[in-house]
Amino acid sequence: MKLRILFCLSMLMGVLTVDAQLPAVDLKDISGKAVRTDTLQNGGRPLIIDFFATWCKPCNRELSAISEVYDEWQEETGVKLIAVSIDEAHHINKVKPLVDRSGWPYEVLLDPNSDFKRALGIQLIPYTLIIDGKGRIAYKHQGYTDGAEEELIEEVRKICASAGEKDK
Repeated sequence: MKLRILFCLSMLMGVLTVDAQLPAVDLKDISGKAVRTDTLQNGGRPLIIDFFATWCKPCNRELSAISEVYDEWQEETGVKLIAVSIDEAHHINKVKPLVDRSGWPYEVLLDPNSDFKRALGIQLIPYTLIIDGKGRIAYKHQGYTDGAEEELIEEVRKICASAGEKDK
């Protein structure tokens, strides 16, 4: 019974598994440049992908909280964050003003049809992934509560430490 419940919960949470690779979806960045998602990387260092929408208050709180410590995170781990807006096409014009007003230093991609989100089996936002230096999904998290960014950086540190041990 317990196993059946866990299976059903995992199906509800989507098909995304740890160690999977990113799917190939064509998106645009906030300035209109084409980006293919399976090529997203950070030079062998961890990459955070954070799905958000302009109307999602927890998403905006999460990205703002991370922006306060982002410079420190980058200095310590070399991590890079890419924010992916799932705002629909008729609301896409709200994304750049929000990013500018918030001072978010992230690369921002636009997923107006939720193709990337759907390809990853993501149901709800905010949704955060950490991609390891080899391009594999190493961590995933749904939702945001104040302070959850600490858990996120701890996972990045673990990935960095694990990569360092393998390099020895």
